[in-house]
Amino acid sequence: MEKTSVAVIGAGMGGLAAAAGLSRAGLNVTVYEQATKFTRLGAGIQIGCNAMKVLRGWGLEPMLRREAFYPRSWNNKEYDTGDIRFDMIFGPVAEEKYGAPYLLGHRGDLHAALASAVPPELIRLGHKLTGFEQLADQRVSLRFANGENTIVDAVVAADGVHSFVKDELFGQQKPNFTGRIAYRTVFPAALLNGYEIDDCTKWWGPDRHIVIYYVKPDRSEIYFVTSQPDAGFAVESWSAMGDVGELRQAFAGFHPQVRHVLEACPAVHKWALVDRDPLSRWCDGNVTLLGDACHPMTPYMAQGAAMAIEDAAVLSRCLKGVDRDGAAHAFRRFEATRKERTSRVQLSSRTNTWLKGPTDPDWVYSYDAWEAPLADLEQAKSA
Repeated sequence: MEKTSVAVIGAGMGGLAAAAGLSRAGLNVTVYEQATKFTRLGAGIQIGCNAMKVLRGWGLEPMLRREAFYPRSWNNKEYDTGDIRFDMIFGPVAEEKYGAPYLLGHRGDLHAALASAVPPELIRLGHKLTGFEQLADQRVSLRFANGENTIVDAVVAADGVHSFVKDELFGQQKPNFTGRIAYRTVFPAALLNGYEIDDCTKWWGPDRHIVIYYVKPDRSEIYFVTSQPDAGFAVESWSAMGDVGELRQAFAGFHPQVRHVLEACPAVHKWALVDRDPLSRWCDGNVTLLGDACHPMTPYMAQGAAMAIEDAAVLSRCLKGVDRDGAAHAFRRFEATRKERTSRVQLSSRTNTWLKGPTDPDWVYSYDAWEAPLADLEQAKSA
């Protein structure tokens, strides 16, 4: 029997994760990415135990352990005194409890690891989707800006927060600008001139915070990201640059460790923090959304990429052994299995209270996308 063909739109974290999962589930996968090459964006990422369980299933754990930092904890402190609000212990304790490590890495290294799990011949760069149509025979035709066209059995749209596919299926969703901005950067730890910092700390101020952590096992690179009020900036971009002087001034009242890191920082990016409500639907026929395309979230729980990676594992389970005629049912099952969890994370992250005080994080980190029960649509229909 001919394999079901699936087009994955977007080769970010979610798209590559989807391709890794679906190709291993026996589907004929092609990834279409509008960029002409992959770039190592200067940002850190927290790879939670829940995400690591999925990545382990694709054989990526050894690579990520080599490339990422293994913190003792995620420590939450008062912005000025350094008094501890809540110290979430990771390291071997969390690894034993949740069944996988908690790692801090560079987004580029996680992206490279996911790319290594997808055969390069499955990835088509320079393909910007400009249109699609669901055909009478349930297949889907795709049109790209470079003039190419193709017809596939099913489409997985992992095209991010500004998803073209989402807008075409369900209309544009107006983003909620939070009136807050974030600064972020990765820079060499050598610029600290031997000054020692904590493994991973979130410094909680009255109306702003900063998270600082290492992203390399040898502590050679440092990352930080902030959140602070600024109602006048509304650029939702990963590439816009910020003013380091303004950033330092904004955190002038913070602990000496924070000020030392900001003094050493050579340059920063700046973007507006935007929130969106959970979508009522993710799929239509043989087309589904995945990751940020259907559940974008604020960064306060460090779970955005993890949710997309979990999505990919569950989707691969739903589609395994399914032909074109069963794709729509599999997509509805995927949505029904995932929506409650992703909505809970999305809405919990919105409050920016995660780990601010004593917190039970088990519901986040103990989840195993390989073992979580898949929704029974027939049972749900009759209930």
